[in-house]
Amino acid sequence: MSTMMEVSVIIPHHDDLAGLDRCLDALSRQTMARDRFEIIVADNMSMCGEDAVRALVAGRARVVLARERGAGPARNVAVAHSRGAVLAFTDADCVPAPGWLEAGLAALWDHDFVGGQVDVLIDNDGEKTGSEAYEAVFAFRNRRYVEQQGFSVTANLFCRRTVFAASGPFLAGTSEDRDWCVRARALGFRIGYASAAVVGHPARGDWPALLCKWRRLNAEMFAFARERRGGRLRWFVASAAMPVSILVHGLRILTSPALTNWRERRRGLATLARLRLWRCADGMLRLVGARP
Repeated sequence: MSTMMEVSVIIPHHDDLAGLDRCLDALSRQTMARDRFEIIVADNMSMCGEDAVRALVAGRARVVLARERGAGPARNVAVAHSRGAVLAFTDADCVPAPGWLEAGLAALWDHDFVGGQVDVLIDNDGEKTGSEAYEAVFAFRNRRYVEQQGFSVTANLFCRRTVFAASGPFLAGTSEDRDWCVRARALGFRIGYASAAVVGHPARGDWPALLCKWRRLNAEMFAFARERRGGRLRWFVASAAMPVSILVHGLRILTSPALTNWRERRRGLATLARLRLWRCADGMLRLVGARP
């Protein structure tokens, strides 16, 4: 490893050139001096090909290849090629605010690793679709994750390199962000919330995109739960409670300032009901089909 850098920005990428371009453009506008941080893009075998990724990056970052499928393994490869004393994780479809790096770095004075704020971005200029309305209300509640559940999403996570080395790499096939943060806290490392370290993340625009996200999340969360004592019982209770949660969380849609009219609220309620019923059925089927 050559001369150490202050911060390494770690970005896994898979077939989202437009999102990656927007992410790199946002990173070019950081308030932190450019010679204080590096950007590592780990391409996870994109169908568009390595040459297309390198052409898009065009010198704005260093591109490395991650041959094992999954965002977690891609992040691990990027970390292995990085030089920063601090690791700043985000995703290829995220848009970091100009002060993101400086705010995340400042928060590490008081904590060993931190999660920042994730704002939901709506690219649609008209009324929100049902999926957009749902995500505007419920997606990426990272303050709650950090302060109440003890983990941060990897779309906005900062840690010292020494913490990552002690806690180990991200694991594939599980809820990688939650799993990594649990391991870090088990070693005594302190997590904190950095409200000033902000990234934007696009909302899923339609039901197929939202369902694709939740198929992956449900599979990862179940893999995480089944490895822990009492995890299957907690998974059963949470899955069985999904229909009830429609009534409870429906009030949030009806009162959320993120939605501007009753058409958006009606679409959001319909999507909430459809998704929670699907999660109930999918969760139960995972228990039935799971191996001991």
